[in-house]
Amino acid sequence: MEETDVIRSLAALAQPLRLQVFRALVVVGDAGLTPGAIHDALGVPPATLSFHLKELVNAGLVTQERASRNLIYRANYERMNGLLGYLTENCCQGAACVKKDAGRACGC
Repeated sequence: MEETDVIRSLAALAQPLRLQVFRALVVVGDAGLTPGAIHDALGVPPATLSFHLKELVNAGLVTQERASRNLIYRANYERMNGLLGYLTENCCQGAACVKKDAGRACGC
């Protein structure tokens, strides 16, 4: 993953509502959600939700598909995993990480 893509993804997730929307899409999996379902779950006004979904799509974290008259939004797991991989690829100077306690990400 390119550094510019990482920055764009992290910037998109650095807003509380976008993070909530993204997490909701991750939870539902491949079924995805319509904007109406996201609105019902999070109580976000439609115009606000549309803006934030557009930002997540532009960052590549969310995909959009038209199904008849509905738009379906899904988490882009490949992009999410790429972001996590980028953030952890040099963890522990390349040594295998072992989680030791809840306060630390790895055993280094």
